[in-house]
Order: sequence, then C-alpha cells, then structure tokens
Amino acid sequence: MDLAVIGLGKMGSNMSIRLLKGGHRVVAYDKDPKVRQQMENDIPELADSLSRLIDNLPSKKIIWIMLPPGPPTEETFGSLLGLLNAGDVIIDGGNCYYKDSIRRSTVANEIGIGYLDAGISGGIAGLTDGYSIMVGGDINVFHELEPIFQCLAPRSDLGYGFVGPSGSGHFVKMIHNGIEYGLMQAYAEGFEMLISKEEFALDVSQISGIWQGGSIISSRLLDFAGRVLEQDVSLENNNGYVEDTGEGRWTVLESIDLGVPIPVITTALQRRFRSRQSQPFSDRLLAALRKAFGGHQVKSR
Repeated sequence: MDLAVIGLGKMGSNMSIRLLKGGHRVVAYDKDPKVRQQMENDIPELADSLSRLIDNLPSKKIIWIMLPPGPPTEETFGSLLGLLNAGDVIIDGGNCYYKDSIRRSTVANEIGIGYLDAGISGGIAGLTDGYSIMVGGDINVFHELEPIFQCLAPRSDLGYGFVGPSGSGHFVKMIHNGIEYGLMQAYAEGFEMLISKEEFALDVSQISGIWQGGSIISSRLLDFAGRVLEQDVSLENNNGYVEDTGEGRWTVLESIDLGVPIPVITTALQRRFRSRQSQPFSDRLLAALRKAFGGHQVKSR
C-alpha cells in the first residue's frame, strides 16, 4: 500500500522505516531540509514540499500526519484540504486533543475526505517491537487501511484496533498517557525510598531486574527504569525538570467535566509542575509561617 508520512521526528521516522520493511511504499516529507537529509539513507522517497509529496502518490492518496498538536498539525491539515480530493484519507497520528480531531474529521468528511485519528504508543522501541495503535473514525475507512496498522503493530492480530467514532482514538491515547503519568510517578517515588534507606545499601538496578521476573508491578516502564539506574544510579546530571506534552492536562480537565475523580493522575501532573520550580514561593511561605507562629528557624537562600 502506498502512503505519505508528514513529519520525520523520531516516531515518524521509525514508523516510516517499519512500514518500508513491511513492504509498503512510503513517500515522506518534513519541512526541515536538514531532517530530510538525515533520513535519505533510510527513506528513499523524500519530497521537498507538500504539493510534491501529493504528486508522488497514486490517485488514492493516504496521508499520515506525525506532527506536534496545535499549529503544526492544524496548518498542515488546512494545507492538505486544498491538495486532496474526495476519497483520499488523512490519518492523524500525533498526540492531538480529541475535540480538535472531531472538528477536523467533520471538516474533512464534508468534502469527502476520510479522516482517522490514531493514538500511538510505543516510543523508541516501536521500530523493532511494534506500536500500540488506537484508531477512531469511520470503521469502513479503518478496514480499508487495516494492513497499514497491522504492519505497525507488534503482530497482525495484536496491539491495534478500531475503538470508536472520530476523536475516540485520541481520547483513548489521552487516557493512556494519563495512566502513564501515574505509573511513572509511582516508580519514581518507590525507587527514591529504596535509595533513601542508606543502611541497606540497596542495588536498585538489581531490584528492578528482580521485579521484572514475575512481579505484579513488572512492566516496560520498569524495564526502562532499570536501564536508566544501571547507567547512572545517582542521576546527578539530571536536574529533575519534567515536561508534559499536554495529554495529562487534558485528562485532568476531562475528569472535571465528567465528574470522575482521578487523584493519582492529577497528583502526578501537579508533581511535574512542581519539578520545574526552583525554591517555590509556597514552600518559602510555609517556612515563614512556621517562624511566625512557632519561632522556627528559616534557612536563608
């Protein structure tokens, strides 16, 4: 099957390579010429503009967008509407807000263009291990393009699926990432407790390996934690600043709209905010209040 991939970040590049190895024809584009140059050996067909990308595809055009949410995806989507015809299909594989996906699907469908929102998980290991793919949209379009999803998944019968109408693919991925926030925070806190018990001199890398063998808390995330700790158990070169891509925030906002309590995910998101503060005002006020009512000492900066 012939398709185009727009956006050659790590995920887009790896997905393109996996599709090529699976026998699909991939024409790719990235607006950064340096990125295109870096991918010349891995992706033989690279276009230097959106219009040329479209021209290099057969009459049935399948376009997979792998771009950050917001303006990059929105602008590319708008440009594609002027280049595609009825019967063509856009797959949005970025981490986009599901309500934006619903809106884009409506706009595309009104002019006969198919639109699927695909939530994708797998990270760097997806190139070799395959990706988990959650697809929303028209089920008939999904079935038509199913060979693409089968190629990207770990197996043709595992790791991908149609989850519901437009927006549902990105909604499911949003919740997936919210769960990921909570899991990561739990591992981080647990390992900090292990390291803090200094009199035991625990080998946390070894412990992560023990837990991976049959433990209830074994997981790919735990495997990553073990690798990281094996390389640098102190993590001294890491300042602890933890970014978020937006999906954790959207999950918390959705929980408010639905009236569904998610205290673990919410706390994990707040903890990421906290990681970016240096000597936060709230802590300084707490110290000052303790001095005010109890005469407790305040450490100077």
